[in-house]
Amino acid sequence: MLDFLIAPAFAQDAAAQPSPMQPLIMLGIFFAVFFFLVIRPQMKRAKEHRNMVAALAKGDEVITSGGVLGRIEDVGESFITVEVADGVRLKLQRQAITAVLPKGTLKSI
Repeated sequence: MLDFLIAPAFAQDAAAQPSPMQPLIMLGIFFAVFFFLVIRPQMKRAKEHRNMVAALAKGDEVITSGGVLGRIEDVGESFITVEVADGVRLKLQRQAITAVLPKGTLKSI
């Protein structure tokens, strides 16, 4: 009875030798999928944010990362001044701006 179970196992093991390249191919496919689904979209969003921050100008209406809406009063090298209410100005890093709003948005709020 044991010869019946053991003999096919030896024959099957000898016939099916896995390729040594198979794990490397799977690793390459995994990296490619990870790159196109995670890394590439994040790089694209970072580039768009960098371009938006570089194009900030006085008078733009913006939203900060904290959710504060305001109008840019002064633009410096690494800091900007945002007026959030009459006479209330906040000095923020340029990178803290998450979105530029269309003109006139603050008046409608």
